[in-house]
Amino acid sequence: MYGTEDLRLEEFELPKMKDDEILAKVVSDSICMSSYKSSHQGTAHKRVPDNIAEHPTIIGHEFSGEIVEVGKKWQGQFKPGDKFSIQPALNYEKGPVGVYSAPGYSYEFIGGDATYIIIPNEVMETGSLLPFKAEGFYPASLSEPLSCVIGALHANYHTKAGSYVHQMEIKAGGKMALLAGVGPMGLAMINYVLHREDRHPSLFVVTDIDQTRLDRAARLYTKEFAASRGIELHYVNTAVEDPVGLLRGISGGEGYDDVVVMAPVPAVVAQADDILGYDGCLNFFSGPGKSDFKAPFNFYNVHYNATHIVGTSGGNTDDMKEGLALIGKGMDPAGLVTHIGGLNAVVETTLNLPSIPGGKKLIYTHITMPLTAIADFAEKGKTNPVYAALAEICDRHQGLWSVEAEKYLLAHSDAL
Repeated sequence: MYGTEDLRLEEFELPKMKDDEILAKVVSDSICMSSYKSSHQGTAHKRVPDNIAEHPTIIGHEFSGEIVEVGKKWQGQFKPGDKFSIQPALNYEKGPVGVYSAPGYSYEFIGGDATYIIIPNEVMETGSLLPFKAEGFYPASLSEPLSCVIGALHANYHTKAGSYVHQMEIKAGGKMALLAGVGPMGLAMINYVLHREDRHPSLFVVTDIDQTRLDRAARLYTKEFAASRGIELHYVNTAVEDPVGLLRGISGGEGYDDVVVMAPVPAVVAQADDILGYDGCLNFFSGPGKSDFKAPFNFYNVHYNATHIVGTSGGNTDDMKEGLALIGKGMDPAGLVTHIGGLNAVVETTLNLPSIPGGKKLIYTHITMPLTAIADFAEKGKTNPVYAALAEICDRHQGLWSVEAEKYLLAHSDAL
């Protein structure tokens, strides 16, 4: 990234690795809306340095790969061949933009949309280089967005009458609503709520105004599986005359203990406010693109009905570790992914991300491949056997990406 809307695919030499650094190979990167925002805001973005015109940064912060060489300082902790994920929110005060410094935004020689990178000392010093011991690479890439939803739910809080102590977390056994909740990050939230082991709601209502997306979410994360976890799950289309009445009715008229807003739309925020119950917590998850975003909120209820509002930006390292642990126990984040591409597809995809339908766009950095929807593999397979094989593999996995598909693509990408 050289500036606002100035992304370039270039070839260059990495500097010689220092004794406190690590050389690594990137395998996969998942393109995030935050990369779209930084590419359009340039140096106005908090994580982007002012000097990118002279010292361009590598974009991409949801990535995974293998360690190639380890500097002397870290040889007792890491070794070549280790697979890894990285927590980009380092909270490192001495970075290029202070505490906001993050791989994928702020550094010249580390970012997910590259073939090889130099991992700087501060990544290891802050405990942000995380081992990944499960199969494949894409699950580790998706552990970063998963950490964002994990951190968000950990930030919710409730109180008891007569006490000012905040009891952190969603309410165990409570009622939870996820509004505009079947986009990529909403699917990650659903996956986490259904799979986490320590607490969950008894009622979980997921809404959207797109029935096709709701139906896909219902196929991926079923009511039957939710019931096996003790959760009553509803998928609700709120494109109706009285969505608030509909949602409050599902809650038994009491409202919800936890409401998460997955779209920065004033009307959705207002709807969330209207369905909160006593001591309810509204989590404003989706970061707005404009700094003057405002929405109405009932402050009478803040005062008399003990309602709360929170917001988070990203997860922390513990959240990523929790996500990686769940993946290691079998939770597959593949439901987020709808498109696959190579490094050549990054610039156009990043700059136009909101206008490309579907979920996560997964990039494999050592291959050349146009950004392709998984749903289009079969059609492309009529003229290319690699796409035909990928379509067959994905069909066997409920139309989803998989470790099997990843291995096949990496082994046969030269024939694309």
